Amino acid sequence: MDFALTQEQRMVYEYGDRVSQRFDHAYWKKYAEKSEPPAELYKQITDDGFLGIMVPEAYGGAGQGMTEMLLFMEGLANNGIPLLNLVVGPTMTMGLMAKHASEAMKRRLLPGGCAGEIRFCFAITEPNAGSNSMEITSIAKPDGKGGFRLSGQKVFITDANHADYAMVVTRTTPRAEVKKKTDGFTIFMVDMKKKGISKTLIPVAFPVPETQWQVFFDDVSLTEDDVLGEVGRGFSILFDTLNPERIILSGLCTGVGRFALKKAVAYANDRKLFNNTPIGAYQGVQHPLAIARSEIEMASLMALKAAWAFDQGLPAGEFSNIAKYAGAEAGIHAVDAAIQTHGGNGFTKEYGIYDLYGLVRLLRTAPLNREMVLNYIAEHVMGLPRSY
Repeated sequence: MDFALTQEQRMVYEYGDRVSQRFDHAYWKKYAEKSEPPAELYKQITDDGFLGIMVPEAYGGAGQGMTEMLLFMEGLANNGIPLLNLVVGPTMTMGLMAKHASEAMKRRLLPGGCAGEIRFCFAITEPNAGSNSMEITSIAKPDGKGGFRLSGQKVFITDANHADYAMVVTRTTPRAEVKKKTDGFTIFMVDMKKKGISKTLIPVAFPVPETQWQVFFDDVSLTEDDVLGEVGRGFSILFDTLNPERIILSGLCTGVGRFALKKAVAYANDRKLFNNTPIGAYQGVQHPLAIARSEIEMASLMALKAAWAFDQGLPAGEFSNIAKYAGAEAGIHAVDAAIQTHGGNGFTKEYGIYDLYGLVRLLRTAPLNREMVLNYIAEHVMGLPRSY
């Protein structure tokens, strides 16, 4: 067992330290409050070659893996720069295309994605198919001419308004017509400029640069060239994007947790109330912070293990789900401990701690809620009976 990062991995991880000298948390927060993408930061990341971490060099990428993508996200979040757009685009969409798209699709979309010229979103969730994707009702019906006509609705689609293409998980055979419930799924790369696509904003209650959308598909024309993988067999490759999603979101949570704890430690060392003693000397302040730090580092290690397993082509579901659970819980506990350390100041905009709570709390619920993650661990890892 070797827990040391390679020199290249260390450089990826420490990139967040370097870029934060120019684009810090205050910069991120300014755009979060406007619900606008931090354009200058994205350009810097693109120019530095980090959008295509999981894309082979032949298509303009860096030829690295999930481990490096996790380290990149965690390094940014360590500095208070959590970017959800890096989840849906470079990780979920470009990573899956790099593994499973046709050669023509790779050459058509990946170089532009790496260069920041093409942006992506990921669309699986529906109003009546959130935790249970088997209930997806959107359908791409064969048009009799070798193509398809897509109709349906997706919800909570991150940055759909800025995406050039959506990776859409839909059915090409209704559930009622398949013998096995996982049959009949197809993944399409849908040009968001096509006729029949409309979007409606879903306002969220906390500041974040990325926006959430309902997306409607009304008889949208698709072709065989838009299929990622094989028609009717999309479910077989789906977890090559869902496991990375869980891994990288764990990294976002642990990074945000470290950032919040760093601010809490600085405050606790400076704030004095009784006998000219810093409040950080009191065990009632120390212990919650120490517990939170321990949980952060344990979650971070599990995320690294999950990323390593994914990169090795090993089953990664167990580690990815545990990492998602541990990362979200650790992030929540860390931000909460930081708020408590700041007292009343923890709720002010000046100190900027409470603003982070909505984001980490979201990730206990989304993209897969804590209860479903625990159901997976209980059933598929521990061998307990199915509970739902």
